[in-house]
Amino acid sequence: MAKVKRISAVNVDDLSTWVKYRNGLCDDCNATCCTLPVEVRLSDLIRMELISEFEAEHESPKNISKNLMKQGVVEHFNFKTSVFTLTRMSNNDCLYLDRETRRCTIYEKRPKTCREHPKVGPRPNHCAYIQKK
Repeated sequence: MAKVKRISAVNVDDLSTWVKYRNGLCDDCNATCCTLPVEVRLSDLIRMELISEFEAEHESPKNISKNLMKQGVVEHFNFKTSVFTLTRMSNNDCLYLDRETRRCTIYEKRPKTCREHPKVGPRPNHCAYIQKK
């Protein structure tokens, strides 16, 4: 019973409330990790088929960011690190999260950040697990 209390008390912004990751945890999760900002690089944008390899090689990251912002796919670009932040919906869901199934709609093409979660991230090997209702 204590586990249920801990799970219901998860606060995405408070890393101390995140639970230790274990296999199968994602199966009944509400995809809370998909409400966190997702930072991507050019290689991710290519894999996601948002830009081509040609564009990555011949366009400046600044121009790429402007185009993707116009398309509503990117909400921020860090000029110093060349890191893009994907757009989130008004409820903070990732743009690529299906609202009904709570599953990624581009799973096979998902960014490296998502592929490596929860091994890396704000609290490695932990996640902001909240059980589906």
